[in-house]
Amino acid sequence: MAERQTATYLNERFAAAGLRPLTRFGQNFLIDLNLLELIARSAEMRKTDVILEVGTGMGSLTTFLAKAAGAIVTVEIDDNLAQLSQAELEQFPHVKQLHVDALKNKHTLAPELMDSVRFAMEKLGEESRFMLVANLPYNIATPLISNLLVCDTPPDRMVVTIQKELADRITAAPGSKDYGALTVWVQAQCRPEIVRIMSPQVFWPRPKVDSAILRIDLQPERRAALPDLKFFHETVRALFFHRRKYLRSVVCSGFKGRLDKAQVDAALAAAGYTGGERAEQLHVEQIIGLTEHLRQAVISASES
Repeated sequence: MAERQTATYLNERFAAAGLRPLTRFGQNFLIDLNLLELIARSAEMRKTDVILEVGTGMGSLTTFLAKAAGAIVTVEIDDNLAQLSQAELEQFPHVKQLHVDALKNKHTLAPELMDSVRFAMEKLGEESRFMLVANLPYNIATPLISNLLVCDTPPDRMVVTIQKELADRITAAPGSKDYGALTVWVQAQCRPEIVRIMSPQVFWPRPKVDSAILRIDLQPERRAALPDLKFFHETVRALFFHRRKYLRSVVCSGFKGRLDKAQVDAALAAAGYTGGERAEQLHVEQIIGLTEHLRQAVISASES
């Protein structure tokens, strides 16, 4: 079936079923066979790997993944696509399809996702790895990637197709217009790289923007070096909430009720800052250091 996923094939299948792609679900199907193979190849899967795919679609990428992975949990929110793809995937007993919204809400994954992943990992044993490999619907890419890195069991690797604009944000350098909270959140724990830029012509229907295949490799030692992941996540979001404001102002605002202005000034000075800097100027390592000084200041303030 994967080899038949052309624009003509999809058009005919949808027409025969009386369907059309739904914009609200971000349905843009990748129709270039070489790019489907590139996504699967970039994941470097083993037979002990558990793959989470969000956006089953017609099951085209799923069939490539099924040839290399030990288990696949694939998620499709659309009733009609779930039925069409399930018929194609019945030949793969190690593929489990979930018919749910991948997100319970903006900041929380649907519990079925990680429950299914953990169950599959237990069955495959200690050598199993968890990966996200997917042609992601544009409208859920940011919260999905961000929330997976909050999990106790984050993916060892993510290989995803997303909007090029989002890929640029995740891989951005300090001082650039794309550098922000998501950049720091991902780069503090992972090494992201753009594998390939893709034009709208390789999708059906064609989106209005360029896309990218992005690979994100978890760096466990960097993640383990963050003493309080939840605090770090919340602080980074606060630092970039008003990105044009100076550091002292955004910290005072973000820590209102926990630190007074004198305590903020002391924490900034201890971290080596005057407060006249902007968060977007700081490298990821600098933000990690600043966040730890703020965390210690909050602990001290609560104890006094």
